[in-house]
Amino acid sequence: MVQIKTKQEIELIRGSSKIVADVLKLIKAYVKPGVTTLELDRVAEDFIRSFKAEPAFKGYGANKNNLFPATLCTSIDSEVVHGIPAKRVLREGEILSVDVGVKKEGWYGDGAYSFAVGEVSKEKQRLLKITEEALYKGIEQAVVGNRIHDISYAVQERVEAEGFSVVRDLVGHGVGKELHEEPSVPNFGKPGTGIKIEEGMTLAIEPMVNAGKWQVRVAPDGWTILTEDGRPSAHFEHTIAIVNGKAEILTQ
Repeated sequence: MVQIKTKQEIELIRGSSKIVADVLKLIKAYVKPGVTTLELDRVAEDFIRSFKAEPAFKGYGANKNNLFPATLCTSIDSEVVHGIPAKRVLREGEILSVDVGVKKEGWYGDGAYSFAVGEVSKEKQRLLKITEEALYKGIEQAVVGNRIHDISYAVQERVEAEGFSVVRDLVGHGVGKELHEEPSVPNFGKPGTGIKIEEGMTLAIEPMVNAGKWQVRVAPDGWTILTEDGRPSAHFEHTIAIVNGKAEILTQ
């Protein structure tokens, strides 16, 4: 069931979402060749806790024997999402996708950004550009009277026009008192279908885009999602609220 939020509840989600945005801004200054993803994770966790907030991903998961162990998801090149921070050193020319969630006063914010590590290839530059553009195309469709799959189709259309693929096994989602709420927000779909978009909805829209084919697989760690063909992937995400009939980005 979709949870419609009051103005006061949206303000609480905005508070968590602002920390998400600030984390991603902070991490940008640290992303360079030679830095480990574990270092980035520690910087992010310290920053989040300085606001008396909690890292939303740490300890998350359905399998109690394999809960997510970190603050950030750090996914490199062919890792689509859910990469686990480690002593792995970033190298020139890689894409690093960073996903972060924050819980403050019982409410969640969620966002992601894909960074170029130093100078990247023209194909990777284009992948980053198109994935971010697709996110904003989707957000444009998040207006009262439209349906969820209008968002989905806008993302898909922008991505596939460039010869890239949207991941189909993973979706965006509602966000609020829970990190993942109804409705699901796929990155592909038929326009004019899905549930109606209403005032007070809060959604995390998140294109995950592969340079090659859309198929993915799960790594042995049970978390990291990889492209099946080994080609690079990018991921951008904003938490939005439907306010006065249209999308307001809370993780700007």
